[in-house]
Amino acid sequence: MKLDTSDKSLPVYEALASDVRLKMINLLSKQEMNVKQLAEALGLSSAIMTMHVKKLERAGLIESKMVPGRGGAKKVCKLVTESIEITFPSKTACKPRLVHEVDVSVGHYTDIHAEPTCGLATTEKIIGIFDEPRCFLDPDRVHAKILWFGKGYVEYKVPNYLMRSEEPQALEVSFEISSEAPSVNEDWPSDISFYLNGVLLGSWTSPGDFGGTSVRGKYTPEWWLAEVNHYGLLKVLKINHKGTFIDGNRISDVTIDQVDIRNKQLAFRFAVLDDAKNVGGMTLFGTGFGNYNQDINFRLYYTKSQAPASE
Repeated sequence: MKLDTSDKSLPVYEALASDVRLKMINLLSKQEMNVKQLAEALGLSSAIMTMHVKKLERAGLIESKMVPGRGGAKKVCKLVTESIEITFPSKTACKPRLVHEVDVSVGHYTDIHAEPTCGLATTEKIIGIFDEPRCFLDPDRVHAKILWFGKGYVEYKVPNYLMRSEEPQALEVSFEISSEAPSVNEDWPSDISFYLNGVLLGSWTSPGDFGGTSVRGKYTPEWWLAEVNHYGLLKVLKINHKGTFIDGNRISDVTIDQVDIRNKQLAFRFAVLDDAKNVGGMTLFGTGFGNYNQDINFRLYYTKSQAPASE
């Protein structure tokens, strides 16, 4: 979750300004609990606990659902936020850095070439069948929240809202990703390449494909098979005027000035190439799967120039 010092972040700060609600978060980080269980654990009445639950729900820190139980339905709560990032106003005298932000669902790709093992799914069901590339053209693909393939590529096009009066500084793309083994294998390296507007930005080696019966993804649906991948690693790719980086580690000297960053749309591609040293496939996780409840996030940072604002 990303916060700043504007009023829109205030509900989260208010929700955290309570020792009771902080204790609730600690309890829910270990397991899901219903309102009665939370009330008993903290020595409060169910009515008071319901008030605290609503405060955390409004802040987007927890989610609740009604489930049947003895004596009627119970409200079960779960934690949906793993971390919070707070951005403070810059102290420097330089121009303020602004941002255009777009989230793209895993299934909203515009081009794909997938070779087995491969497949895709929504949070409710598998789309088509396993290892059938034609299923990636199924109309239901737009609802996909996970996809995987042994070799190939997937490309996403996002709108670029940069104006003439805005000077691009950096593009950040964050996503949850892993290799794709035929089953699950944490030692299954895969060289995954990244392209922006047709320019190769560089590659990163995913160490493996994670999951299994003992460790499930935090947000992966309960119906998901135990013997396939359950979660990935959260990676942040950044391209600026100095080069291209993954989690702060340089992967190439390609800069933001070399990728046609003012194009009206940005085409971002993930690829596992035929001639890669480690052809170990890839899996992309979106909301409702994996350990990070997010889709593919694009953030284009810019500053205001002195040029006329007419477009």
